[in-house]
Amino acid sequence: MNKTDVLIIGAGPTGLFCAHQLGIIGLSCEIVDNLDKAGGQCIELYPDKPIYDIPAIPECTGEELTSNLLNQIKPFNVKFHFNERVEKLNKIKDRWHVKTSGKKEFDVASIVIAGGVGSFEPRKFPVKECEKFEGKNLFYSIKDKSIFKNKEISIFGGGDSALDWAIELSNISKVNLIHRRDGFSGAESSVQKVKELNDKNKINLYTKYQMKSLSGDNKINAVTIRHEDGETKEIKTDYVLGFFGLIMQLGPILDWGLNINKKTVEVNTENFETNINGIFAIGDICSYPGKLKLILSGFHEGALAARGCFKYAKPDEKLRFEFTTTSKAAQERLGIKK
Repeated sequence: MNKTDVLIIGAGPTGLFCAHQLGIIGLSCEIVDNLDKAGGQCIELYPDKPIYDIPAIPECTGEELTSNLLNQIKPFNVKFHFNERVEKLNKIKDRWHVKTSGKKEFDVASIVIAGGVGSFEPRKFPVKECEKFEGKNLFYSIKDKSIFKNKEISIFGGGDSALDWAIELSNISKVNLIHRRDGFSGAESSVQKVKELNDKNKINLYTKYQMKSLSGDNKINAVTIRHEDGETKEIKTDYVLGFFGLIMQLGPILDWGLNINKKTVEVNTENFETNINGIFAIGDICSYPGKLKLILSGFHEGALAARGCFKYAKPDEKLRFEFTTTSKAAQERLGIKK
């Protein structure tokens, strides 16, 4: 059981800044995210796309913003739990007991939902038999590329993830890249690199093909692909990878008794608490009159939600507002020595 003051659901910019604000006022927190890394939409959807509306930063990428926010919370030693989705909440006396999809358990005073527009989940193959191979030798993300060394890999998709992993794994594996169209949606430099590797027989490129079926008992041993003209090919393979982008879903949040309005969670504007005491919502997932879906708005919401959490974590203490420039306690927590 992980015991901490606050559990933040979502490791995007808003969740990361909320962790900073919690640390500033002396509260501990841990962060759960359904993705395999921090950054949320900024990293998954537009890591290289310029962002122009962060105060005092004329321009930065999603990746740069995430990196800076992670550096900002380093003094607080925030523990992350990736590839985990919160499934169940139970109120026991004045504490929340939380369980995740990976069977992790948390005992916390309050919860901050900072899940963007919901949890990101991979788009999956439409072939039903794929389900029984998921997590064995069929994956929608890569956590340890070493398992693919000297194996035959079949990668499906035409975006940046499919192209980048095809290029990367071609150094250690035999790679088949299968895409349903001739054109690719990934970076042109990656497309050209894949075509060069195909010409050198480092990658086997199949365009206008889609998965038809899989064969194997406990593990896949071959995949059958079908061309748009009906022709089929069977390819021996040790692993199948699918990179079709992400879909966003509210998931189990729908069952927590929160006031949901058009797939967003209603909050007050004093501290961004929901209709359930001790559960807060910030960022794109929350709604209130005048809501602006901007990162800077999420930062404001996170700062106030953090202070709203204080009364649940330390009910016998009074939180006194101080600027970090004058608060010795905040400076000590940040590791600033004067």
